[in-house]
Formats: sequence, structure tokens, C-alpha cells
Amino acid sequence: MVEWSVNIMAKAPVEEIVNLAVLAEEMGYDRCWLFDEGVMTRDVFVVLAAVAQRTSTIKIGTGITNPYVRHPGATAAAIASIDELSNGRAFLGIGAGGGLALGPLVVERTRPLQVVADAVIAMRKLFAGEAVTMTSETFALDGARLGYARPDIEIFVGGRGPQMTELGGRLADGFYLSYPYLPGLTDQVAAIREAAGGASRHICWSTGIARNEHERQEVRSQLTFRLVDSPVSVRNALGLGNDRRDEIRSALATGGPSSAAHLIDEDWLGRFGIVGDLDECRENIHSVAEQCGVSEFIVPVQDLTTAKELITSLSPRSP
Repeated sequence: MVEWSVNIMAKAPVEEIVNLAVLAEEMGYDRCWLFDEGVMTRDVFVVLAAVAQRTSTIKIGTGITNPYVRHPGATAAAIASIDELSNGRAFLGIGAGGGLALGPLVVERTRPLQVVADAVIAMRKLFAGEAVTMTSETFALDGARLGYARPDIEIFVGGRGPQMTELGGRLADGFYLSYPYLPGLTDQVAAIREAAGGASRHICWSTGIARNEHERQEVRSQLTFRLVDSPVSVRNALGLGNDRRDEIRSALATGGPSSAAHLIDEDWLGRFGIVGDLDECRENIHSVAEQCGVSEFIVPVQDLTTAKELITSLSPRSP
């Protein structure tokens, strides 16, 4: 059976985000992830601390943070503290970070594969209580040690490209696939499990849900910045040429995702998102997860005006 989780974009006062996390717990979701989008959202660890104090069973963690804005040593200390506060419910999602998180802070994403790999290795050792000395491209540690972490805090890597997928399968406890190209999802899951070399990996899949025109427009917006960074093979399959790609990039630079949404073809929505009425969406999610070997589906909660309805209607406890 596929697990169900939520990932909440904290673009509202902390109390509102906490209330949504409490609702997710009441509705039977397994995890509550929180986006870390730099200055665009409330601080992810402050919100997680507040969520930890108002919930008791749901697992909580970053979905996802990055090793550029935050030093991996500081991230490890923060998530270990959240784990302590929540009585062992914390997990960590980490990736290279995207333009929404890094751009406004003018942070350059250099050698992302190496930096993410080094961050995962360093935090794994810190969680285990080891003294860590290492130098990476963007951070260093000198005899750093955590004396209070749970050794088996789960680490999930997030990303889209084949090299990051291989890295996550090899080093992490699980992988977070956000808006993957659905015709290629089976192969991505297989690649993660192959990289794991027989070790167990928890595969999480998240994508937009479009049950009406408002949500279809939201999925279009979300696809804008994701498509321009998609692998060449995906862009070719879609017929997304350089001219259209440049046009999307220009619109993004001028007015953000909503300004570029009209450039997303209608038939692209169903190749990435889940489209249909509520029953069709639930059925499609279960079908894709089962066919592709996905362990967990994550409902992205980005439009907070409809968040309560979305969390409730897609609840594992709904009929």
C-alpha cells in the first residue's frame, strides 16, 4: 500500500501552517514535509519546531533543504534538535536547491552532485556521533561532533537528473521525485533501486493535482521552471525546443511562474501531473504508484487558499 504525505509551502503565518500540519495528522497522512524556499517561505526549522509541539504521530521534515544556503553541520544540528523535540519523528530531505531558494539570495549552485554527496556523508556521520573533519566545495568541518542525534534519522535526496538519482539511490535512505516525467517514472525508480545495490530505498513521488481549471493553472505555473531545467531527453520527448525554452525563461525572469504558465502546452499537464476529477485523481495516483514501485505519494500543498479542502479530500481516510 502506498503511503500518503503532504508537503506544505509555508507562505502564510506560522500558526496557519501548523494548523495544516495538525489537520494532516488527523487525516491519517504519514509524513508532513515542509518546503525550504529561502526567503520566500517562513524558516523551515522554526516551523518544524512549532509543528513538533502540536503533533504527536506524523513524521516531520524538510522537503527539501539544500547545502548551499545552510551549512550541512548546522542543518544536522537543527534536524537532530527537531527530532528530539518531536520524540523521534524527524527526517531530512536535501537536494541541490532550485532558483526559488537560491536566486534571491544570490547563491551559486557549484558542483551540485559533489556537494550534495558530501553533505549526506557528513550528516550521516554526525548523526552517528562521529567527529567529522572534511572539506567540500562549499563547506568544511573540523572535528565537528553531535552528541545528541538519533543515528538512524532518515535522509532523503531530491532531484530529477539521472546522476542525482543514482547518488540518492547509493547514499540516502530514500529519494524524493518531484514532478517527474511520468512515462519515465518506472525507469527512474528502477535506477534508484539499482544504485542501492539491493538495499531498501523509500521512493517518494510528488506532483501537481489538477481537478479543475484553477488547479490546472497552478500545475502549468509549477511546470514552467521545472521544464526549462529538465533533462534533454524529456524536452525532446515533449517537443520543447530551444526557442520555446528561452521564451519560458524570459517570462520567468520578467514575472515569475504565473507569467510563463500560458507557454505550457495543455497535453504536457498529464505527462507530469494528475489530471481529472477527485475519484480519477485518487485512482490514477494509486495506479501509477503501484505500477512504478513508488512507496509514498506526497500531496504538494502550495495554494493555501484551498489547502484544507485538498488535504481533507485526498486524505488516506477518505472513502
